[in-house]
Amino acid sequence: MLRMLIRRLALGAITVFLVSLIIFAGVEILPGDACTAFLEREAQGQLLENCRQELGLNRPATERYLEWAAGAVTGDLGVSANGQKQISELVGYRLRNTLLLASCAMLAGIPLALFLGVVAALWRDRMADLTISTIAIGAMTIPEFVSATLLILIFSVWLGWIPGIVLTSANAPISEFFPEIFLPMMVLTFVMTAHILRTVRSSVIEAMASDYAQMATLKGVPYWRIVFRHVLPNALLPAINVVALTIAWLLGGVVVIETVFNYPGLGRMMIDSISDRDLPVTQAIALIIASVYVGVNLAADLLTMIANPRLRTLHMRKD
Repeated sequence: MLRMLIRRLALGAITVFLVSLIIFAGVEILPGDACTAFLEREAQGQLLENCRQELGLNRPATERYLEWAAGAVTGDLGVSANGQKQISELVGYRLRNTLLLASCAMLAGIPLALFLGVVAALWRDRMADLTISTIAIGAMTIPEFVSATLLILIFSVWLGWIPGIVLTSANAPISEFFPEIFLPMMVLTFVMTAHILRTVRSSVIEAMASDYAQMATLKGVPYWRIVFRHVLPNALLPAINVVALTIAWLLGGVVVIETVFNYPGLGRMMIDSISDRDLPVTQAIALIIASVYVGVNLAADLLTMIANPRLRTLHMRKD
C-alpha cells in the first residue's frame, strides 16, 4: 500500500510538472506579451522596453520558468504581470468562490445521482428507467452554455425569480452570493448528476445479475435485503472514480459556466489572465487545478482500494 502511494504521488508530481511546462510554452508562443496587452497602442519603443525590463520579460524563457517553478515549490506563486500584486492574494478569493460553487453542486448532485441511478437500475426498462435515462442523455448531450442560457431565460427573464448573472464582487462574504449562485449551481448539478447516475445504473444492473445476487435469490433472501446488503455496497464502488473525476471537473472545468454567469471564480480569472497575457497568474491557476485533479484521483484510488479487499490483495502481491 505504501509503495503504491509513493508511486502515485511521484506520478502526480510529474503530471503537475508537465502541465506547468505545457501552459508556460503555450502562453509563450502566443504573439505579444503582458506589456503589449497592458500598453496597447503605446506598446513600442523605449516605453515597451522599459516595461519588459521591469517585469523581467526580457530574460530567457527558461530562466523565467525555473525561477517561477522554484517559488511554486515553496508556496510562493509570485506576482502578477499586470499590477504587480501577489498572486496568492488574487487567487485566494477566486479559489474560495469556485470551491463554494463546486461544493453546492456536489451536495445537491451526488446524492441525487446515486438515488436516481439505483431507481433506474431496479426498475430497468420501466417508465422510471426510461424517463431518468432520457433526461440523463439529454443532460450529457446539451452543451453547458445552452442549458445555462435556457435557465437564465426561464428563471430570470420570464419568471424573474433568480438573478441571471452574478454581480457580487470576488472578495464579498459567502452569504452575499445567494441567491445568485443558484443558476450556475443548477447547471453543474444537471450535468454532474447525468454522468454519475449512468455509471451507478450500469453497476447496479451488473451486480443484480452477478452470481452472489442470484444465489441469494435462490436461497430465498428477501429482495430488498439483497439490494441493500449485497448489491449496493459492491455496485457503488465503480462510482467512486466517476465522482472523483466529476469533482476534478467541477474545480477545473467550470470556465464556461463562470463566464456565462459572470461568476468570480478560478475559471473566469484564468480566461481574463490569458486575455491579458498575465503568464504568472495563468500558470498559478493551471498548477492549482492540476494539483487538485491529481489529489482527487489519488484519494479516489485509495478509497476504492480500501473498500475493495481484492484490490488490496492484488497490490500487495505486486509489491
